[in-house]
Amino acid sequence: MSERDQEEQPPGAAALRRSHAARAESAAARAAALSHYVEHRRGPAAETAGSADRAEAVWKSQHAARVAAQALAVISESAPDPAADSRCARNAAASAAQASRMGRLIDDDAEPSVAACEAALKASLAASAAAGAGRLGADGELNSEADEAEKAAVAAAERAGWIRPGQQIPSVSTGVRSGEVMSMMHL
Repeated sequence: MSERDQEEQPPGAAALRRSHAARAESAAARAAALSHYVEHRRGPAAETAGSADRAEAVWKSQHAARVAAQALAVISESAPDPAADSRCARNAAASAAQASRMGRLIDDDAEPSVAACEAALKASLAASAAAGAGRLGADGELNSEADEAEKAAVAAAERAGWIRPGQQIPSVSTGVRSGEVMSMMHL
């Protein structure tokens, strides 16, 4: 980003960037942890899923982790823009919610997994509201609600065993990112 770009940024854009980026990073980490969990889950609940169902859950969780990583990458590669940054955070949260659905499926709707999936959906909805038309990522109250919902989703994922604090999760490749695909994702 050039000095001119920095000078043209509205006041507070950098602070909003930090908030949206932190939320996107958290959601992307949740999605990556879930992808790892779904891929490596063993036990009676995981084994009840048919081979095709299990393979689909693994694929969907990996795809969700990749999309979340792409959203996070877009934030790091662009100039601060509250509207665009909030859309990236929204996309990461939506991807983490998709990965959570796969965790719930693999866990055969165990109570902690259901609660974690519901918390992930709430985080996605809160991020969507913060990024919504008319707000464009700059509404402090909606951003705070999205931040709190993300924290709740992380805590619920920990209770479900999807995330273990301190666990090193392999990084997720963003894959090939064409401008056309990124514009379709509103990034």
